[in-house]
Amino acid sequence: MTPELYLDYDTVIHRLDARTKILIFVFSFIALVVFEHPLWIIPISALTLLQTTLARAWVNVWRIRVMLTILTITSILMWNVFASGETHLFLFFDLESLLYSLTRTMLILLMILCGVNLISTTRNEELVLGMIGLGLPYRVGFTISTALRLVPTIVSSIYTISQAQRSRGLDLESGSILQRMKKYVPLLIPVFISTIRNTNTFGMALESKGFGAKKDRTFYLKLEMRNLDYFILAFGACFSVVSIILDIKGFGDIKGLTRF
Repeated sequence: MTPELYLDYDTVIHRLDARTKILIFVFSFIALVVFEHPLWIIPISALTLLQTTLARAWVNVWRIRVMLTILTITSILMWNVFASGETHLFLFFDLESLLYSLTRTMLILLMILCGVNLISTTRNEELVLGMIGLGLPYRVGFTISTALRLVPTIVSSIYTISQAQRSRGLDLESGSILQRMKKYVPLLIPVFISTIRNTNTFGMALESKGFGAKKDRTFYLKLEMRNLDYFILAFGACFSVVSIILDIKGFGDIKGLTRF
C-alpha cells in the first residue's frame, strides 16, 4: 500500500503547467455550480472524465470508491428531503427534486474527481509554485501544500498501527460495519499522538531553517507556460463565461422546483 496520491506518469495532463491545472479546477467548479438540471452539466462531466482518463488517475479514484458510494447514496436521499416539486413520484421523492438531487450529487462527485485529477498529476512543490504564480502569498501555498502532505502521512500511520495491532492478535475484519468501526476507534489515539509529534518536529525544522526570515524567495523549480496551456486556459475561460451567460438567460433551471 502506498499512501502517496501523486502518480508519476508522463501524460499530457502531467506535462501541463501547475497554474493551468489549478485554473482548470476553478473553471470546472464555475461550470458545475451554475446549472440545476443534470442534462446541462453532462458536457463538463464528459470533459472531467476525459481528463481523468488522460491523466490515468482512475487508480486514485478506485482507492476512494467506498467514500464515493456513500456520498452518492446519502446525497441523493438528502437533497430530496430539502427540495420538492410539482410532480410527485413516491414517498418524499418528486420529479423536480430528484433531478435536482442528481445534479447536486454529480456536482459533489465531479468536484472530488477534479481534485483527484489535480493532486494525482501535480507534485506538492509544483502546486505551491502554481498558487504563488497566481498571486497567492507563499505562506498560503505552503500551508495548503503541507495539509495535502499530511494526508498520506496520516494514512500511512493508520496502516502501520493497524498492521502492528493485527500482529498482536487484534481482529479488524470480522463483525458488522459498526463493530469494525468501533475496533478502529482505539487506533485513533496513537495516530493523533504520532501526528502531533510529527507536526511539532516539522515546526521546529522550519524554525531552524529560518522559514519566513526573508520576504523574497528563490525557487529551484521553474514554471513554464506552453502553447497547449494557453489553449486550454482560453477554452476553460470561454466555457465558464458561456455557462454563466446561459444561466443568466434561464437555461438549466428546473421548472417547478422549490428549495427549502
